[in-house]
Amino acid sequence: MLKDAIADGIWRKNPATVQLLGLCPLLAVSYNVRNALGLAAASSFVLIGSSLTISSIRRIIPDNIRLPCFVLVIATLTTLATMFMEAFAFSIYTQVALFVQIIVTNCMILGHIESVAFKQPVGTSLANAVGTAVGFSGALVALGTIRQTLGPIVPLIQQPVGAFLTTGLCLACLNAATRFIDYRLLRRASD
Repeated sequence: MLKDAIADGIWRKNPATVQLLGLCPLLAVSYNVRNALGLAAASSFVLIGSSLTISSIRRIIPDNIRLPCFVLVIATLTTLATMFMEAFAFSIYTQVALFVQIIVTNCMILGHIESVAFKQPVGTSLANAVGTAVGFSGALVALGTIRQTLGPIVPLIQQPVGAFLTTGLCLACLNAATRFIDYRLLRRASD
């Protein structure tokens, strides 16, 4: 069960590559690995912390005010992440400040809280949050690595339009690989 929850977040329900959530920071910050890692760490902290908190107190949150409670928890953790980055990673913070501050509105985090943390026990919610954080961070760092590595060769990749093109090509390759793997598994099962 926990293994499936982690695998869902990393592969089957990856917010960036399958659900296409959280693309604004993914596209804007991923022009180098350093910025991608900074935003990945902040987003992971907020996602895991808010998931753990909401799952722990889900039984006492009235249904009619659950959304303001979710936003309050997410905003508190976003503020902590912002303050931590300002204090200990200021050079990265100056590059990704806007996107760290708007983590509170990231639909990936709010969607996870609504669909998983508010409905599942703490262990399942935490495992799924870790998987989702790893999946989103992996997509963010992979895109940052590709754009940083190929940027000197193909300068368009460093531009905003290059982020869209690179992401689209990466998603097409990932979907093709997934279909190929699924086809091979189905073929092997039928033999």
